Amino acid sequence: MIKRIVWVLLLLPILGLGYLWIAEDLAPTDLPAALGLATGMGAKLACSSQYLSGFDAQTIEDDLASYSPLMRSVALSPLDEGGVKAALYGVTAQARYRPGLGCTLEFGESALDGVAAPAVAVSATMPWTMGSGASAVDADVQSLLQGMIERDNRAGLKTRALLVIQDGNIVGEVYGPGITRDTPLLGWSMGKTVVAIMVGRLQAMGLIDLDEADLFDAWSGDERATITLKNMLQMSSGLDFAEDYVPGTDATRMLFMSPSVVTVPLASELQHPPGTEFYYSSGTTNLLGSLIFQRVGGTPQSMVDFFFREIAQPLRLQETYLELDSTGVPVGSSFVYATARDWARFGQLLLNGGEINGQRLLSEEWVAQASEPNSSDNDGRYGYQLWLNAGSAERHWPSLPDSVYAMLGNRSQLVMMVPSRRAVIVRLGWSADEYPEDENIAQILAALAP
Repeated sequence: MIKRIVWVLLLLPILGLGYLWIAEDLAPTDLPAALGLATGMGAKLACSSQYLSGFDAQTIEDDLASYSPLMRSVALSPLDEGGVKAALYGVTAQARYRPGLGCTLEFGESALDGVAAPAVAVSATMPWTMGSGASAVDADVQSLLQGMIERDNRAGLKTRALLVIQDGNIVGEVYGPGITRDTPLLGWSMGKTVVAIMVGRLQAMGLIDLDEADLFDAWSGDERATITLKNMLQMSSGLDFAEDYVPGTDATRMLFMSPSVVTVPLASELQHPPGTEFYYSSGTTNLLGSLIFQRVGGTPQSMVDFFFREIAQPLRLQETYLELDSTGVPVGSSFVYATARDWARFGQLLLNGGEINGQRLLSEEWVAQASEPNSSDNDGRYGYQLWLNAGSAERHWPSLPDSVYAMLGNRSQLVMMVPSRRAVIVRLGWSADEYPEDENIAQILAALAP
């Protein structure tokens, strides 16, 4: 029976998860990896979608099926202790939900049991960014966003949130059906920037240096010991990590089939001299997460406490979840959930040069360097886990100023910083087709006050 199935497998483009390709007559040796990917992805995403975003079963199924019709055949069922089990042709996977931590794929014993996540204290009356009080909405911007989200969703783009900040104020904010300002939404690869911000905070605290090399014991004594922290931030480590999402490849084994997101990328060999070749790699980001984990104490609780104390509380993040693997290392490459307002807080921190709510979290120098082109030979349009409009003759967004830079994630997640307009623009959704970022953001900028 299995041999007659048309296996629809997953292929993710450079920004994370993405497009699809269909493979018939899948080799029998590939079947375990294909089934492992389908069930691992199904359990993980379904668990977080249910417990964090509050989505119903139909929305969860539709979101998964947007990657592959095969996902509709994955049977999803609840776990007694909280979480989701996925099963397909006798292969199973399960993800466990823990309050304050989100969902984690389970592979037997977990280091997360007993870990407590503190709650951020947020004022209900103070305005954004300090609290959740009233906003200074601009009627023209609000009307534009309302028309835009309606047009997007008529086109099947599934835009779930549009939020515009200017001069630190919310000037426009709209949400799709079933979504509110309190709904945490998956950022996919926007989480990479969250990891970079944590690295920047450690540097400000004197706990890490961007010129450090010899970063992991497993690399000592070979060429990988020459890779610097800055190389990794700029995705120019030179590591041979396959950012291809087909069964059995590096990225799928790392995210959906391994108890540790560090094991696969840590074993990657060096393919290019460090600093010479830009190559987008989720494995590199998770190695950065492992370094953070070690520098803040090396335990799941110390990781959670660091994120709360140094990031979440100063930013007043109300509903943000930095999901961990079963060892306690953050899966920052892919699994950060946050409300549109919380995603905008990360953007505002960068736009402010590292300061927010009266606290300096990052040095001005670090933020300036984070938004500068890298020095690779092939593509400079990437900073410290940030996409840049500058750095190459070809711009990512031809209609937008050279100075813009952005957090980007699969399904067209976006937090864009526009320094010349003192603006942060957030778009969250689930677009299987290409989203008109350049066109829509240009319209928003045209509506903003000069």
